[in-house]
Amino acid sequence: MHINDIIGKEKPTISFEFFPPKTEKSSQSLFECIKELEDLDPSFVSITYGAGGSTRELTHELVVRIKDSTSLTPVPHLTCVNHTEEEIFSILEKYAEHGISNVLALRGDLPAGSTAHDRSNDAFEYASDLVEYIQKFNGSGKCTDPRGFGIGVAGFPEGHPETPNRILEMDHLKRKVDSGADYICTQLFFDNHDFYDFKERCRISGISVPIIAGIMPVTSAKGLLRMAELAAGARIPGKLLKAIDRCDGDTESIKRVGIQYATEQCSDLLNNGVDGIHFYTLNRSDATKGIFQSLGLQRK
Repeated sequence: MHINDIIGKEKPTISFEFFPPKTEKSSQSLFECIKELEDLDPSFVSITYGAGGSTRELTHELVVRIKDSTSLTPVPHLTCVNHTEEEIFSILEKYAEHGISNVLALRGDLPAGSTAHDRSNDAFEYASDLVEYIQKFNGSGKCTDPRGFGIGVAGFPEGHPETPNRILEMDHLKRKVDSGADYICTQLFFDNHDFYDFKERCRISGISVPIIAGIMPVTSAKGLLRMAELAAGARIPGKLLKAIDRCDGDTESIKRVGIQYATEQCSDLLNNGVDGIHFYTLNRSDATKGIFQSLGLQRK
């Protein structure tokens, strides 16, 4: 189903993100997680693409497997780094052949240790370039849906790490939307005020597409540090840090605090008419299921 139909039918949307497994054991664990979360009837699920396209084939395999063996609607990530125009065309063609109707277009991270990589050598230097190309592919008539692929792009409530000028940041985001993006899915954040401010600045800039909020529950102290790294320095509110510090390192207590904090975030977002909530699951189901139960979000 095209993302515009999904968002038009289900507001707010509830969605999950997974990353491709690298071993047979982790693959089995992931599909157990997917099966558990499938019962929650998410609007769609997204599948990440490793830095520099490092998990390219694994992403393709997981996307197709989800499409063929579950009732879920997969939305694969697609990135600019280390890709030629021919490679992107081939990827889109393969997804179209399998009846996959949506992608999330990202500039993408550089592979670890590749600080010298020259992005200007990539066929698509910016996400807006990739969005434009996907729209060009949409005109080929290869997609099941006559509208072609539904396209999502990323937003950064706390600011893009490479664009400290937040007015310029909005210009870049508007360029992605004007190139043909259907919705925005945000990077994770812990302070809803950042999200509301981001949404307001989007509207002032003339960006009117739906904005889906990205939420990642804290499940461990180590995981919190990892989140800050993944989100390029995500701001961790003092309120959350104090609550975790009171746990004195107890794993289960930290997990409960993290789930409660994320639940409060989601409740506030829902009460304020958020277009959708996207859970970064880290390929685990327990925290997400706990939030669903607390919020009464059972959808089946």
